[in-house]
Amino acid sequence: MTFLRRPWSRVTDTATCALLNLAQWRHGHEATTRENLGVYLDACAPLDRQAFYSSPPLEPVEASDTMLVWPTPHPSGRAENDRAAAWLQLCPGGYAAPTVLILHALMSVDDTGYRRLAAEFNALGWNAAFLYLPFHYTRRPRGYLNGELAITADLIRNGQGLRQAVSELRQLMSWLRARGCREFGLYGTSYGAWAGALLASLEDDISFIALLQPITDTEHAIWQSPAGATIRHLLRRHGIDAAMTNRHAHLTSPLHTRPATPPDRIVLGVGAYDRIAPPDRVEALARAWNGARLIISPQGHFGYIAARDMFAAVREIIA
Repeated sequence: MTFLRRPWSRVTDTATCALLNLAQWRHGHEATTRENLGVYLDACAPLDRQAFYSSPPLEPVEASDTMLVWPTPHPSGRAENDRAAAWLQLCPGGYAAPTVLILHALMSVDDTGYRRLAAEFNALGWNAAFLYLPFHYTRRPRGYLNGELAITADLIRNGQGLRQAVSELRQLMSWLRARGCREFGLYGTSYGAWAGALLASLEDDISFIALLQPITDTEHAIWQSPAGATIRHLLRRHGIDAAMTNRHAHLTSPLHTRPATPPDRIVLGVGAYDRIAPPDRVEALARAWNGARLIISPQGHFGYIAARDMFAAVREIIA
């Protein structure tokens, strides 16, 4: 039935993008104005990624071997979202074992599959840490869908959400280092892969990177992706164009980054029919990252073939 994969992928991607765009209309009144965006961009212009994603020491309000909760270093003003949280799934080696950071997709509503993935890593001698990305899970404000506020036409909130995610991951890594961890891995999907790609250029003890369907550049995400149709319509009504949004690309576009991890330990996965993170954009990131391995699987943005292919590649790297 492989001949059905392309049309089926197009149907599922189109339907999901339609739902995402429909949800965006709910936030039309929150779209960033040209004036406010200009002020924000001016404030960000002199910052490099180390400064933008600053990570003061993590001070937990709840800590155990299975759960960690702490105040975000970059508050959003929404109480639920400003309590960073991550679950931990340790292998028998305890904190001294290497740790993989598992980063979920946008609007992820259930972590069952990720816990199974964590168990797979545990069997290979790795701990797993799963950060609830901004506006997801326990960080979802009441009255909203899981992750609904993470990506909207409020570009400032979008940028600050990525800032929260990456800074919190850096805090989590520092907290784990203090408990004996000396090696990390990254396994991210879609929105989580976007955050992971940005993190990868900031830390030098990440021994492997596995990014599945990563968002590679903000210009495509906003101005070309079918998932961003409503967002760009709302932005154009406020006189915002690609030239303006690209002023933030040095901080939020993975194509502007270079990880310290050797390219033979980096795997980028994408669906052959993906229109949200299309193969040519992911291939461009592979080239920018000095020839990272690229795996193209027969699916769209949504599906499980690419995840299966990705884990097989990761197993080869860490075996």
